Amino acid sequence: MTFKEVLHAHGLNLARSDTKWLQVNVGLACDLHCKHCHLEAGPARTELMELKTVEEVIACAGRFSFDTIDITGGAPELMPHLPRLVIGLASLTPKLVVRTNLVALSRSESEKLIELYVQNHVSIVASLPSLSSSQTDAMRGEGACKTSIGVLQQLNSVGYGIEGSGLYIDIAANPTGAFLPVTQGPAEERFRKELHRKYGISFNKLLTFANVPLGRFRTWLERSGNLDDYLLKLKERFNPSTISGLMCSSLISINWDGYLYDCDFNLAAELPHQGKRKHISSFTELPQWGTPIAVGDHCFACTAGAGFTCGGSISV
Repeated sequence: MTFKEVLHAHGLNLARSDTKWLQVNVGLACDLHCKHCHLEAGPARTELMELKTVEEVIACAGRFSFDTIDITGGAPELMPHLPRLVIGLASLTPKLVVRTNLVALSRSESEKLIELYVQNHVSIVASLPSLSSSQTDAMRGEGACKTSIGVLQQLNSVGYGIEGSGLYIDIAANPTGAFLPVTQGPAEERFRKELHRKYGISFNKLLTFANVPLGRFRTWLERSGNLDDYLLKLKERFNPSTISGLMCSSLISINWDGYLYDCDFNLAAELPHQGKRKHISSFTELPQWGTPIAVGDHCFACTAGAGFTCGGSISV
């Protein structure tokens, strides 16, 4: 059955509630070529948000009241106007989040970003696929794990993840193959213990999510002969109780070109908000409660097990 059919079988529908979360995808350029990327971001991609669109995003945040604004990519660090975006948004929301693959923060060009994050009390979601250096490097490239550990240590040194600092860093861990994530509680305990024991690293919370079968990850699944089995695993783990808390019900996503989607995964699947291309410059009214959300079979990844909900977005 399709995702829509499964919803119908459970007497459910996926619709919008209050829009409290703005997610901004600043582009597909990335310093890494990760195998699990649902966007096919990478070093060969040149799509990045222009300054005009950055200013439109800031103006949009000023028109509405968002509890959380979440900057993602690609690698946000590669977007030249990221400092302007961070400074412009920081005073407009109680919680400004920037996602990072960590390796991008190790570049000399990113030196001042960490200082900027501290000054503006930016929360960080840092991606670290695995505690195993071989698994992380297999997904991200040779040396990625060592570099990521070094950046986490640097972030700790300025207060991120340190109790009482007010600077929050969560780690996002995705499976490194065609399987589902382990239970979040035990995984967090293991990450916390091993990162502190080996490297003295502290963090606030671990987030574990299933990889979404889109983009480069879907291509890998197809080429490796794992697509059907992976989709079946997701469907078998469908959890109807996740529907009410899915991020897409309270989030609006802005692409690097300024067009609107219900979430970053629908962005990757090219399923626009309300079924038509709408630009942020004409976004003057938040979606009404009950507005339907476009769905596809990739939505099974967000409803498997504990699901991908707003509640797991960032520590507070």
